[in-house]
Amino acid sequence: MSTDRIVADLHAHTTVSDGTMTADELAATAADAGLDWVAVTDHDRIHPDLDAPVVEREGVRVVRGIELRVDAGFERLDLLGYAVERTAALDEETARLQADRQRRGAAILDAVEERLGVDLGVEPRPGLGRPHIARAIDESEAPHDYAGAFDELIGNHGPCYVAREVTELERGVELLRDACAVVGLAHPFRYDDVDAALDVARELDAVERFYPYGRGVDDARVERVAVESDLLLTGGSDAHERTLAEAGLTAEAFAPVRDRLPDSS
Repeated sequence: MSTDRIVADLHAHTTVSDGTMTADELAATAADAGLDWVAVTDHDRIHPDLDAPVVEREGVRVVRGIELRVDAGFERLDLLGYAVERTAALDEETARLQADRQRRGAAILDAVEERLGVDLGVEPRPGLGRPHIARAIDESEAPHDYAGAFDELIGNHGPCYVAREVTELERGVELLRDACAVVGLAHPFRYDDVDAALDVARELDAVERFYPYGRGVDDARVERVAVESDLLLTGGSDAHERTLAEAGLTAEAFAPVRDRLPDSS
């Protein structure tokens, strides 16, 4: 067996946020991709169909995780929490965030439909994200594909963009530390201020080292920060579609992370 085989993809989304696979489909896809572990990290939401921090499905260990967006003052960052134990405080916060996502989704839909004169046929709901809306625009009679929907309409500076509420950094870290086996910073080179983002990572357990996108990624820099601050290195595909193992951890790289995760139930 190749030592370069990716055994763990620790960043994937399902239909309860802005992914296209159910949890069962994700597990089956992970098995087909030859993975031993996969993490469900839906946006601001703990997957309701995963009843333990780690479960086994299709011969794959599925980690119940979360990707929580936080306001760090200088920028909004994404934190990854792994092996979530449900707490009342985290449940309350995610419920608040999902209610705001539904409100925000309705506002974006109204703006897009009014601007384009189309009915996208999307109902506001918890978990609704801009990728859902972009897909609906792409499938409609509107003159925009998926990428164009973001570029021309619903991107951060687009005419139909509506901001959403996020959790303050300190509160988010506190919530995740109380609930998760590992808390890390996602995709550090996606942020405008990489230095400040990596400084936040220094106070966590981990930083995402392996992911399949981004310009100017400096792997050595991430590894140096990890050594200096005793951080675990994580990684994953950030899958929203139906492809896994585009990035992730080999058995050797995963071993120290695995040591922090509970056994499957």
